[in-house]
Amino acid sequence: MAWVMLGVAGLLEVVWTYFMKQSDGFTRMTPSAITILTMIASFSLLSMSMKTLPLGTAYTVWTGIGAVGAFLVGIIVLGEEVSPLRVLAASLIVSGLVIMKFSAAS
Repeated sequence: MAWVMLGVAGLLEVVWTYFMKQSDGFTRMTPSAITILTMIASFSLLSMSMKTLPLGTAYTVWTGIGAVGAFLVGIIVLGEEVSPLRVLAASLIVSGLVIMKFSAAS
């Protein structure tokens, strides 16, 4: 269950980073509110997953999901640049997440 909570926390991190971008520096009310609510939910789920998962594993996986997810949202939704070097960097992050998952005892 901790891995499920951690996965959802990571996905919520992608949501709040997207809406933070949409909030235009917290000057737009609805995206700002969504940012704050999903941030609280993401941190809460991360915290709950840390009851059984090691700190380093949980935090690394959470930030990795957020980083790669934000990278994909930037490309797919916001039309950001796709370059071989950026794709390689994201691939290395995903590789690290897979290794971290398999190295975890829980």
